[in-house]
Amino acid sequence: MEKPNILLITTDQQRFDTCGDQAPSFMRTPHFNLLCREGVTFSRTYADCPVCVPARVAIMTGKYVFHHGMWGNGKTSEVMGRKDTLPAYLGQLGYQTAAIGKMHFFPQRARHGFHEMMLPEDYYRWIRKTGYPYQPMRHGLGQNEMYPAMATVPESLTLTSWIAEQCLEYILERRDPTVPFFLWCSFSKPHPPLDPPEPYYSMYRHCAIPEPVFGDWSSPDRSPIAFRRAKEALDYDLLPPEIIREARAAYYGLITQIDYNLGRILSALQDLNLLENTLIIFTSDHGEYLGDHHACSKIFFHEVSARVPFVLRMPRTWKHRCFGKEVKGLVTHADILPTLIAAAGGKIPEESDGLDLVRLARGEIEGRSHLEGAAAGSRCYTAITDGRWKYIYYPEGGVEQFFDLETDPKELRNLSDLPEFKEAKEKLKKELLRRHRDRHSPVVSQGNFVVLPVGTDAAAQHRNSAWPGFHTEYFHLDVRH
Repeated sequence: MEKPNILLITTDQQRFDTCGDQAPSFMRTPHFNLLCREGVTFSRTYADCPVCVPARVAIMTGKYVFHHGMWGNGKTSEVMGRKDTLPAYLGQLGYQTAAIGKMHFFPQRARHGFHEMMLPEDYYRWIRKTGYPYQPMRHGLGQNEMYPAMATVPESLTLTSWIAEQCLEYILERRDPTVPFFLWCSFSKPHPPLDPPEPYYSMYRHCAIPEPVFGDWSSPDRSPIAFRRAKEALDYDLLPPEIIREARAAYYGLITQIDYNLGRILSALQDLNLLENTLIIFTSDHGEYLGDHHACSKIFFHEVSARVPFVLRMPRTWKHRCFGKEVKGLVTHADILPTLIAAAGGKIPEESDGLDLVRLARGEIEGRSHLEGAAAGSRCYTAITDGRWKYIYYPEGGVEQFFDLETDPKELRNLSDLPEFKEAKEKLKKELLRRHRDRHSPVVSQGNFVVLPVGTDAAAQHRNSAWPGFHTEYFHLDVRH
């Protein structure tokens, strides 16, 4: 059978409820919806470490965060080389490989097995050379701020449009037509700054934008100190409702801009008669609180932060193609590598933690019973879900959270201290403890989770750190969105 072309589409910081059946009815994502109708939606997909680089390393290596070891936005060259990565494996199978858009590798030109890369830095260099009198991102907002703005360049000159244009050129002009291709199209939005161009800036401003939701655990006097430290470092808890509403409208606009540009890429595949034999995956690296639980950004294992959209569209040429189907099993980024290697006719590496999602969709293999989540450093936590229940433990202060995702999908009620849920909580906690013990994890001592003291200055000093909302436009950084 002819090897399929492979198109991996990722967005940055897109929560699961912004497209498809989970989205508000007014959302315009026709091309994502098309992929859902033609493909398989994995509706319980999570980033096991909801941070940009760990999620991308999971895609590249097929490993969970506690195996690939990249816990934050650090040097990818310390955990990956140019072998044993997704593009390297596919290259060995005869694929021409290209990465276009935000990779967030460090150093940023480390190709980690790709034959070709085009990065946001190339966009900023190109637009400086055009002589165009206006430049992108001149609104003064940093890349962790929630205040909305309008793009300072027209839509055709935005980074989103440029990424789509480079993908079009690759498909139409630059690739070798005699071999199959693997193209990772990596959009850098809807990550802040929330600065869509028109018409996307105004598209949702007068819609019935959903109000933020607040858990009984997320108030300042009840939230875990690690969670409180993260949300208050950027004053997210002080944002007024009017700003959150406008930020959500801009966030939705950025998603629709991506979707409409995705339509251009799909049309190029169609016009070259490549769409029939192209496998497509669409997902995001992690979510965004967007005002929920008095927070913004990501990092923690709550639904809006860790759960992401994920759809797999099999080639129409496949005999046993699945389409228009939803799979509710637990899925994560580590599943992408084995899925694509198997689809390309290769052997899945033994060290991969992932599942072949094609076989899972066909019912040929069992899904995972549990999925872990974790983060390290001052925002440390460990978590686990079986799809129905979710348990989160924060070592600093020894705080527990326990949610029933079936009856409380927005995680509004922490059940950890309620006796009627003790048995269900202890069962999930026991499974998580077992896994940590098997890995000889420092989070466990003498058969239980460690309890770390709350720093004496943690509550008083969390707003006194350097403002990380500012972001430079004067240095060459691949993370400029």
